[in-house]
Formats: sequence, C-alpha cells, structure tokens
Amino acid sequence: MKLSVPDYIQTISPYIAGKPMEELEREYGIKNPVKIASNENPLGPSPKALKAVEAALKNLHRYPDAGAYYLVNKLAEKLSVSPGNIVLGTGSDEVIGMLTRVFLQPGDEAILSEHSFLMYEIMIRCDGAVPVWVPLKSLEIDLEEMKRRITPKTRMIFLTSPNNPTGMIIRKKEFDRFIEGISPEIVIVLDEAYIEFATDPECLKGLDYLNSGRAIVTLRTFSKIYGLAGLRIGYGVMPQEMASLLNRVRQAFNTNSLAQIAATAALDDDEFLQKTLTTVRDGLKFLYAALNEMGVSYFPTQSNFFLIDVKQSADDVFKRMLKQGVIVRSMSSYGLPQYIRINAGLPDENAQFIEAFKQVL
Repeated sequence: MKLSVPDYIQTISPYIAGKPMEELEREYGIKNPVKIASNENPLGPSPKALKAVEAALKNLHRYPDAGAYYLVNKLAEKLSVSPGNIVLGTGSDEVIGMLTRVFLQPGDEAILSEHSFLMYEIMIRCDGAVPVWVPLKSLEIDLEEMKRRITPKTRMIFLTSPNNPTGMIIRKKEFDRFIEGISPEIVIVLDEAYIEFATDPECLKGLDYLNSGRAIVTLRTFSKIYGLAGLRIGYGVMPQEMASLLNRVRQAFNTNSLAQIAATAALDDDEFLQKTLTTVRDGLKFLYAALNEMGVSYFPTQSNFFLIDVKQSADDVFKRMLKQGVIVRSMSSYGLPQYIRINAGLPDENAQFIEAFKQVL
C-alpha cells in the first residue's frame, strides 16, 4: 500500500509508555509485580472518586455533559478563576494538542527543553511546526538560552515545573525575568502536572499570570496526585479569548462522564490529598537514604519521582529489573541513556525496589 503522508508526520517517533504490569505478568510469569515507572499515585484513586463512579455506572448509556458543567464550575471555584478560563481534555495531553492545532502553522517554531515530556514534540510536529530544542543547564530548564532562541518564527514556548523527568522547578523570580521583553503574543505553556507535590515556596505558579495580558496557559491533571490516570482527565487554565478558540477545535464529549464525575468528587477529597503527600514524601526519604547507603547518584526532586544515574545502559538495567519483578522507567527515549526514573511507591514497594536494584547493580 502506498500512502501519501506529509514529511512532518513521517518524522514523528511514537510515544513509548511505561510498561504495564499486566504485560510483565504475561511475559515473565511474575505475580504481583511492582510498578514505580509512571509517576502514578501509589495509594490508588481517591475513595470519594471511586464512590461517585460506582453510583454513576448505571448511566453509562447516556452521553456525558459536553460542557462538564459541574466539574468546570467546581474547578473555577477551587482555583478562583472564571469557568470561561478552563478547557478540559482527555488528560492534559489533549489540551496540548488543541493548543498546537490552534496556534501553530507549518513552519512555525516552538521552543522546548531537551529531555522534556515527549508529547510536546509529537504535537508540535503533528501541525507541521518545528521544535527548537534547548539543552538543560545542570538538569534545570535554561530560561536564558530559551530567550536567546526566540526568532520571528517563534509562536510557542513549553515550560514544565516541576520538570519531568528531572523533578526541578522554575522559580517565580526567574520566570519574571524571562518574560520581560518577550512578545505577549507568544504562547507560553506552563505544564504543572506535578505542582501539588512541590514544597519550595519560590516555585512558579502559572495561575498568578492569568490576568497578566500575556498568552500564558497553565496545564494541570487529575492523573497524579488525585490518582485518576486511568480515566484520563486534565485541564488548561488560560485567558478566555484563548479558551474560546480551543473550544472551537475541542471534540464533542471529549471527557467521558465517569472521568468528570470522579474528578469532581476528588476535588473534595482533602484527606486523600494529604495522605498522598505524606506517603510520597516519606517514600522519597526512604529511597534517598537507601541509595545514599549504596553510593548511588540520584537527583532530589520537587515531585513524586526522581532520576537515578545508573552509570550504564538504562535499557539494560530496565530489562534486568523486570526479571526481578520491578518496573522502572528507562530514560533513553528522553535522551538520557544512563538514567532511570522511579516514583515513590508504598513502603513495601520501595523496599522491594531497593532489594531488586541491589541485585541488578
């Protein structure tokens, strides 16, 4: 079969997701494997979300609310913004796709840091635009170099804080210096998928710039701290003019009814939120201490995951860890071939990782 496909589609490398637990069980016959590869909530979903979903199952024959009235209004109240500032997506990935579809044309440039979330590049290339890569500086996003890379073709800049996969944050004072002199028409996307885990008081908060007169979009998700990754729901907060444009290309019923109901309920589950933070922070302390004892290099994080320098092929370590029943994430697809990334799990999961890691090393 001979198909006519644009060159910019041919250049896209598919996104490689973390290995599912079920696949490990099938391939290796391992029961009850440990997965700390995808930055998921180790406690599972919010109990309030589960209860709400169970009550809604009888209505699955109905289409979802296309405007997600209850979720959008609850989010607006929680974030102190207008409902018109919010665009929901099937995960924040879909909002990224809407942004590139609306604001990028073939030949436009979008600036992003090396080793960042792979979906940025995929969505940029889908619209024929050109990704402009900027190297990290000591594993931090180099805002000064990004600013130097701006050209008349620049239409969009992607920033992530805390950054995936490094766990580093962008500080507010650094961002304020960065946006000085940048055209307000350049769309700046601040991906804050892990913002709830950050503890540094200097951490940038994108919502502070909603009424700045700039095209600044803040992305957030229910996949991480709320434990709803399987339902795929996230959102963007942006000036209403931008939101109205995204809603023109947003697919009808793009967020399913169970995702809307679960997310709405999860916003009220403060007890679960605090339990998650405690579990993650205690887990990180344990993992740091164990790795220190082993003499292994790692990078402290402002998120629920962190990087480990294995000083050898990360792909090989990943495969050997699978045989021990533990799924980690090789960072070779991110351009970091000697690093793995893990997230803090439950206490027994963290301990199992350490024991397996000792065997593998």
